[in-house]
Amino acid sequence: MTRTKEFDEEIVLQKAMKLFWEQGYEKTSINDLVEHMGIHRRSLYDTFGDKHKLYLMTVDRYGKRINSALSASMQRSTSRQAVQFIFDMAVEGLGEESPPGCMFVNMAVELAPRDLEAEAKACESFSSAEQHLAGIIRQGQQNGEFTSVQSAEELAESLHNALLGLRVLSRTSTSKEKLYRIAKLSMEILDK
Repeated sequence: MTRTKEFDEEIVLQKAMKLFWEQGYEKTSINDLVEHMGIHRRSLYDTFGDKHKLYLMTVDRYGKRINSALSASMQRSTSRQAVQFIFDMAVEGLGEESPPGCMFVNMAVELAPRDLEAEAKACESFSSAEQHLAGIIRQGQQNGEFTSVQSAEELAESLHNALLGLRVLSRTSTSKEKLYRIAKLSMEILDK
């Protein structure tokens, strides 16, 4: 007879995501996960597999949050406002309950050099973000908001690089004033 689960998978997966996001993969032990998620070790293995599988599941969950936030950028009135929204998100984060920084950046730095699955997920995320930015920039070029001297793809690469840097700096004690100055200067490449 199979036992019924005594926990909500979505809630405990959210807790695991937050812990991995805060501490990283290597620093987070199975004991940390069990304690933080509030489930038994056996339940963790039976439901999520091993630590690596759980980590990749949390990264996928994080990716859905990022995609949802990026979709919200498209609700802005102008292309400039859409890009500003994305930079604001890099500085402010994804909400009060979210750790600073970016789980994809953390994964790229910590695991991608030696973990093909982690590298593939990081590269896919970065490529998707650049494509999203390029789409916004292309629209801004078409309506005359942004320069057309460089291609939308080249501008998106540069802006994405700045966003990655902001995500790293946001994990430090760097002031938000400085982060916003960097964001403002980075966005000036869009000016005509």
